[in-house]
Amino acid sequence: MSDSILAEAVSAGVSGFVSAGTLYPLEVVKTVAQASSSSSSSDGDGDDDETDGGGWAVASRLYYRDGPKGSMCAFYEGVWTSAIQASIEKGLYFLCYSAFKAAYLGDSRTGRPAHLGTGANLALGCLAEWSHLPVTLPVDCLTTRIQTGGDTDAGPFAIMAAMLSEGGVAGLYRGYQAYVVLCLKPAIQYTVYEQVKRIVLAARRRAGKASKTLGSAEAFALGLVARTISTLAVFPYTRCKVLLQSEKKAGADGGAPQSIPAMICAMYGRGGVADVYRGIGPELTRGVLSTALMLMVKERITETIGATLGGGR
Repeated sequence: MSDSILAEAVSAGVSGFVSAGTLYPLEVVKTVAQASSSSSSSDGDGDDDETDGGGWAVASRLYYRDGPKGSMCAFYEGVWTSAIQASIEKGLYFLCYSAFKAAYLGDSRTGRPAHLGTGANLALGCLAEWSHLPVTLPVDCLTTRIQTGGDTDAGPFAIMAAMLSEGGVAGLYRGYQAYVVLCLKPAIQYTVYEQVKRIVLAARRRAGKASKTLGSAEAFALGLVARTISTLAVFPYTRCKVLLQSEKKAGADGGAPQSIPAMICAMYGRGGVADVYRGIGPELTRGVLSTALMLMVKERITETIGATLGGGR
């Protein structure tokens, strides 16, 4: 394995851990918002406060969940699980993506281009996303259950044991069908990021400024744009994934779980576009800040690792 591939994986893993831990309260708010349903309030016999998926309403419910004095505890339940999952996910994604990219480009004598085009970038990004799911999806399911289950006394291992008893090993992979589309999310995000980054660095080289990484502000701003585009493109599938993972039984009526398109149609019929995109505000806020922070930290770590490895030779 080349030093550059290892540097990409390590920097992505560390930056993923940092960004997930730093912005975890927003992660909790967006997950609870996406798991909420408008069905109760639409029937006229539910509590509007309980079904309001707005970010401020969800945050208020979480803050006062344990009593009138309020507490931040609800915003940090499962923080270590989420941070570890993000670190593994980002590390494996960039490890696989960098390896696939190196294999695709191959030797310059093959006549292949010196950089990836948009289509190839998307394809390799999808493959990289699927590569880490066998490891990270069970942790993702566990984190979602911790955030939405309401059982504050049970530890992660007890919750995972309950998930296994409810659905067997398949219970640890709920929502996998959504990844037929969700694999495009990081692919779109990092494709936008890498393509624009390549253009910026090429322009910088033409101006006589040699650099292999973006500045912190540039990486942060570009990360914001890339994450916003990818989030809006696939959000209905993200919401369906959270709904599937937060259920304690497979299928809302005890039968086989609905297909993702059927779930989206049901949400649209129940509350229109607003229900399909319930929780989009917290998702965008948490997502764009997390990605921007992660990519900013990753650029700095990659630069540091590159300088250390280069200086050691």
